[in-house]
Amino acid sequence: MNFKPIPNKFEYLNWPEIESISKDKRSTVIWPFGAVEQHGPHLPLATDSIFVEEIICEVFKLISPDIPLKKLPTQYFGFSPEHKGFSGTISLSSNLITSMIKEVGGQLSDMGFKRLILINGHGGQISLLNTAARELRSFAPRMAVFPCFMWSGVTGLSKLLSKTEIEHGLHASLAETSLMLALKPELVGDERPYEGIKGQIPDGWSLEGNAPTAWLTEDLSRSGVIGDSRDANESLGKDIKELLINHWYKLIMNMMQSDWPN
Repeated sequence: MNFKPIPNKFEYLNWPEIESISKDKRSTVIWPFGAVEQHGPHLPLATDSIFVEEIICEVFKLISPDIPLKKLPTQYFGFSPEHKGFSGTISLSSNLITSMIKEVGGQLSDMGFKRLILINGHGGQISLLNTAARELRSFAPRMAVFPCFMWSGVTGLSKLLSKTEIEHGLHASLAETSLMLALKPELVGDERPYEGIKGQIPDGWSLEGNAPTAWLTEDLSRSGVIGDSRDANESLGKDIKELLINHWYKLIMNMMQSDWPN
């Protein structure tokens, strides 16, 4: 039987292939990060992991396998202490995740890879991955490290989602429910929860703005949902999916066509 590996999956390649790719001056590895945490009564625990895995795999379909870009297995378990008040959430410590990124990243650098892109689908670990990336860069200075949030900077989202949803639809609400309907509708339950934020945030303060609070989900919501999923639909999800794919394809190709930071 002839075995034909999937060309962009790091773990499906053999060691001489990895050795050859890593020598390229533009050699780059993408490492997707998600979470296993509650997403209300209607979405699966792995929602963030599914999103980042599916979007990046779609992006890779548009990229030639000859380009020195490979994908590590998606890291499903993440840093989710804000959701530990709800069953199903599995959260790793910040120290463990930082150590893991340094261990894996350091070994990639030792192999000769020039760049590591951490693409994160879980909003609760943005700051952690930024910090871990800085530690890794100090630990392995020959390799550039890029900690990215999958939803950040995506042009066009404001045309699909209301200002209220963008600012307050933080978890398992319209955008996430719609995207899951487009990607894996069999995993979406029938409920469409709406959960307004409990209590009044003091003027000038916010959940995730310029003066944020280290909130726990149970502070804000009984269902685990933060926002309004009532109008979620597959059509909206397909539009969001297309925006995400186009955004990350453009950014990744810009990187791969550049020698930066050399």
